[in-house]
Amino acid sequence: MISSTEKEIINYLEKGDKKAIALLYESYSDSLFGVIKKIISDDDTAQDVLQESFVKIWRYSKKYDSSKAKLFTWLYRIAYNTAIDKVRSLKNKSNKEVQIETSSVYKITSNALNQDVLDIKTHLRKLDEKYQIVINALFFEGMTQQEASDELEIPLGTIKSRLKIGLRELKKIYNP
Repeated sequence: MISSTEKEIINYLEKGDKKAIALLYESYSDSLFGVIKKIISDDDTAQDVLQESFVKIWRYSKKYDSSKAKLFTWLYRIAYNTAIDKVRSLKNKSNKEVQIETSSVYKITSNALNQDVLDIKTHLRKLDEKYQIVINALFFEGMTQQEASDELEIPLGTIKSRLKIGLRELKKIYNP
């Protein structure tokens, strides 16, 4: 059974009305914070994840389908996944070691560099636009394949295919 507040929130979400986010926060922030705290013990980080969760909730609010899941279940999944992503992100950052004092990287003069290879954006313009868009999103805007899929509203499989084909075409330019 759906409460009147939940019906009101769903109605606002469907319309894209910003009142939804205030009602969502008021109604569900404590519960979602509890979900996040089970994964992330640090209060400040957990608060950041809660905020990120609400940003995602608003961004994907039009995708909510009450026939597929209850509102809280949908909110729970977003908060839970955001917390897991944050844990992975923090783990990856802490596992990277930076070597400051000595470096085994060769010092290359600008004369030794192939100037054709450095001008990748010029060569990228030679590709079909659909490949350019995907490669720009992934390599120059730093998106993951899933983020590019969501942002460009292109299926994930298509993103992967266009990336593969686009890189193959770039390879032909660099290694004729």
